Amino acid sequence: MKKRSAKVLIALAASVVMLAGCGNTPSDSAAPAQITETETVDATTEDSKEETAAVTEEETDSLSDEEKAKEVADLIDAIYVQQWTEETDDLCSQARAAWDALTDEQKEMVEGENADPDYFGRDTGDASADDPLNSDDIGENEILVVSFGTSFNESRAQDISSIEKAIAAANPDWSVRRAFTAQIIINHVLARDGEKIDNIDQALQRAVDNGVKNLVIQPTHLMHGAEYDEIIDALDGYKDKFEAVAVAEPLLGEVGSDATVINDDKKAVAEAVVAEALAEAGYKTTDEAADDGTAFVLMGHGTAHTAKVSYSQMATQMDKLGYKNVFVGTVEGEPEETACEVLLDAAKEAGYTRIVLRPLMVVAGDHANNDMAGDDEDSWKSMFEASGAFESVECQIAGLGRIESVQEQYVAHTADAIASLGDISLSAGEDGEAPKSKLSDGTYPAYFTTDSSMFHVSEALDDLGELTVKNGEMTIHVSLGSKNIVNLFPGTADDAQKAGAKLLDPVTDTVEFDDGTTEEVYGFDVPVPALDQEFDLALVGTKGVWYDHKVKVTLAD
Repeated sequence: MKKRSAKVLIALAASVVMLAGCGNTPSDSAAPAQITETETVDATTEDSKEETAAVTEEETDSLSDEEKAKEVADLIDAIYVQQWTEETDDLCSQARAAWDALTDEQKEMVEGENADPDYFGRDTGDASADDPLNSDDIGENEILVVSFGTSFNESRAQDISSIEKAIAAANPDWSVRRAFTAQIIINHVLARDGEKIDNIDQALQRAVDNGVKNLVIQPTHLMHGAEYDEIIDALDGYKDKFEAVAVAEPLLGEVGSDATVINDDKKAVAEAVVAEALAEAGYKTTDEAADDGTAFVLMGHGTAHTAKVSYSQMATQMDKLGYKNVFVGTVEGEPEETACEVLLDAAKEAGYTRIVLRPLMVVAGDHANNDMAGDDEDSWKSMFEASGAFESVECQIAGLGRIESVQEQYVAHTADAIASLGDISLSAGEDGEAPKSKLSDGTYPAYFTTDSSMFHVSEALDDLGELTVKNGEMTIHVSLGSKNIVNLFPGTADDAQKAGAKLLDPVTDTVEFDDGTTEEVYGFDVPVPALDQEFDLALVGTKGVWYDHKVKVTLAD
């Protein structure tokens, strides 16, 4: 039990004093930690410091606008690399600090091999809406979702995170973590937004350090291409550190030998993306759109890898489905028949007058926003417009990852990979229900911990709740810190807002502090899928906004 006392106020006051020093420069941090009333500071030393600072400031001021902009450009180019080193994270911080020190006019002058003002200046959405899934406390069973990645915050939250959440919801006995294969993107997000995302080696080492025994890797990549090969290569150095490892299929499944080879995965993706494109464009069928003169051009990435035949197979799949006005292309123009110019001529010759461009990519990131929908003359939108052959050219900027049926496809691939591991003491019973608790029926004190300081058990209870086990099912009753949280949901915030979602309603609990004071708070009975493993628990407050959270239940000693 915790007691409310003046000690808390004293601690807070001490914290304020400590925080007041947090803004010191590196040179200040070298000063003595404490100066007593009897100690004095050498005036000559202080004068020397002031002179040094003045000289440094004068040197900085003496740099021209072009030199200051070039300094930032050089730092951006230094982190625009695929190889991570021990200096990379520090360089990211330096690049951001140097950018922030520029004036608006100087920022417009930033230009390097890969640097431009958009690197830091472009608004790609709220980075805080995304969860990098880089925490520890993984447990014995992990699903590592590996993506190429995107620096577009909105797409990362809507496309990649949506896949991760769907996989987590379907596998409550597994911890889901994230890795990106593109270090260039990892560095961009870290430098611009301060969000740290693991690369594949860092994520695998995190799994080892956390004692993971059973590891499933789910790539979000489209095909068995270069990025998929990179995962396999990285995994080779870690396989013997886990008891069981499986790598799930990418989105389009097996590649096949030639353009005629299609499968259920390719069919499902074709149907899903075309259905979304039709709905957004205001049509019910591709025939209706064709009769209206509308063609859909789907832009993939393209690759020199042998897996590039997958794009030709997707074109074959569109034909098999009767989607005569759906064309499949690639940014890289590999295979050759997927080049923008080829598709433009095909749509023109077929007599279509309205073009709808949409990415055939998991994320709607740089390629979708720039190569497809950008204003530069070499973007697909600009090229179709410049041809003069079409009355309108429209862009739908949305990744595959936000389509629910695509998320379900990844979930199915993950399930197949888990099944391939055999019996690892996780499999459901014969009736398909979740595994039962090994605890005997009864009640137990248990800690209820969360990922947020705003969502916690009442301070009067030291994070403790009462775990009840009945017929192998576990539920914990927790008394929260206030009445500000009005409903909970065992799952994600998105699922909580769907029709038919069964919300957890509160009861009123009275908690007592050591000093004898009491407080009425809301209490909830929360189903517990497994002990010592994080699971999703969404909440809604008095303002009606749902939030995602991770919680964990651990038996008290």
